[in-house]
Amino acid sequence: MVPPDNEIELDELASEPDEGTVKCAERIDGDIAVAGAGGKMGFHLCLMLRRAIERSGDGKKVYAISRFEDKEKRKSFEDSGIDTIPTDLSTERGYENLPKVAAAFYLAGMKFGTSSSPEMLKVFNEDMPARFALHYSDVPIVALSTGCVYPFVSPSSEGSKETEPVGPTGEYAVSCVGREKAFESVSLEKGTPIALIRLNYSVDLRYGVLVDIAQNVFSGEPVDVSMGYLNCIWQGDATRHIVRALSDATASPNSFILNVTGERILKVREIAEWFGERFGKPVTVIGEEAPTAWLSDAGKAHALYGKPKVDEASLMEWVAYWTERGNPILGKPTHFEVRDGKY
Repeated sequence: MVPPDNEIELDELASEPDEGTVKCAERIDGDIAVAGAGGKMGFHLCLMLRRAIERSGDGKKVYAISRFEDKEKRKSFEDSGIDTIPTDLSTERGYENLPKVAAAFYLAGMKFGTSSSPEMLKVFNEDMPARFALHYSDVPIVALSTGCVYPFVSPSSEGSKETEPVGPTGEYAVSCVGREKAFESVSLEKGTPIALIRLNYSVDLRYGVLVDIAQNVFSGEPVDVSMGYLNCIWQGDATRHIVRALSDATASPNSFILNVTGERILKVREIAEWFGERFGKPVTVIGEEAPTAWLSDAGKAHALYGKPKVDEASLMEWVAYWTERGNPILGKPTHFEVRDGKY
């Protein structure tokens, strides 16, 4: 697969639905709501749903729900045939004008700048999900979570599986467990089918763990290898798996939980060295690899929905190509190297 040259091509590739995604969209008996659509994955998920619906030949709507403080971002949704609803889901008034839908995706959450504001984590990662789940308790919901809910594991373990207990490190990860519990609680009470997506880490060439490492190497900045290992996945593959999880959503106490990431465990030091060789630049590393990291086994997702179309080696090539061309990045580092869970 050829890497994208620009943002238009990137958005096209990252929102390309496969046959399974189109069939999933066909089975949805009505319109679709996507909360937190203004975040880093929202546009691609909304656009993939829009394109899948168009291929299935019906007139369902996709509603992108976000604060939409950036007017240009909102316009990009509307120009793509996606209806936008600007609202604040952390308040009761934010739900007054939400449409009736047949399915919902929840991508909202807060992470960075919260190390000194645990009350904000509770509002946005626990209270708001509970409110949203209650509002749409009569339709299936796919809710984005994170692999950070698991404890650190060794690379030899091949990563945490969905059947293993959570063990969050830090207040952010604890609040993400709270988000999962909020959805599960409503599901248990109302019988709402839910799918909880434990994602790490999505890469769309403008941001992601590989972009962080590539940018540091390219600009001569050191690469911290304290969190010495990672998983990652091309955003187009992650989005396809997230959409298709809707078909497998089930009610608590048997909630459908799915790890979404790539096939391999990568070593940060080796990634940095590869980018250094590719760019012809020296690599400076700081820190020492801890024996454990946040790692997930996504074998379940790959068995259900297929392995990623873009493997890790190809994704690194794409990131290098994008970096060398000086293409735009979001300037939102993942801080994947943080081990104490404080963001």
